[in-house]
Amino acid sequence: MQLAGKKALVFGGTSGIGLATTLKLRDAGAQVVAISRDPSKAGNIDGVTLEPCDVRDRDAMAALFAAQAPYDILISAATGGERAAGPFLQMDLDAYQASFDKLWGYSNCVRLGTEHLAEDGAIVLVSGAPARRARPGQSALASVGGAVEQFVRAVATEIAPRRINVVSPGVISTPMFGPDAEQRDKMLAGATAKHLIPRAGTAEEVADGVVFMVTNDFVTGTTIDVDGGWLLS
Repeated sequence: MQLAGKKALVFGGTSGIGLATTLKLRDAGAQVVAISRDPSKAGNIDGVTLEPCDVRDRDAMAALFAAQAPYDILISAATGGERAAGPFLQMDLDAYQASFDKLWGYSNCVRLGTEHLAEDGAIVLVSGAPARRARPGQSALASVGGAVEQFVRAVATEIAPRRINVVSPGVISTPMFGPDAEQRDKMLAGATAKHLIPRAGTAEEVADGVVFMVTNDFVTGTTIDVDGGWLLS
């Protein structure tokens, strides 16, 4: 897929990995609509249309898809809300259940958005390295990420020739880990010291994986890891 002249919808597209993806698609010539619950927090993004929408609100999602149709690329990096962490046997089960808002948001995105997607269009979702190798305290992340990856493998057979894939990041330096960049970098350096690539990744490096999944027409139903060697560490 050549990106110039294509239309892309990016949920979670105003911060972190989603914003990096938005900018890469824009710079490659795509018409990009970046969507988040409160896009005003991002200010203006040159050359990008901003739209408010909560991925858990199906009526709002359906209306947005209809208004933006047709489009060629559908991406979601939206978290859907808070995610639980810590030992499972001490975890608040309501918090564990709420972590699956990410999956429900992705489900809404694919279920309602595919109808208006071009026949040669591409969908990309964002999972996470704990889906296949969880560290202690990551049961919620692992459960949700694993569900996302299996969801994509199942759905890929149903929506062909449209393509759907997952990008699975490792430890990535984004505002999700706190607004203080110096403190965040110190914490992430410790968390990645034993990785094969001993540093946190960048949102731009993950966005490169997303763009690859969009532009490579011979890839569907699979996961690409951008994790600094998390799975081998």
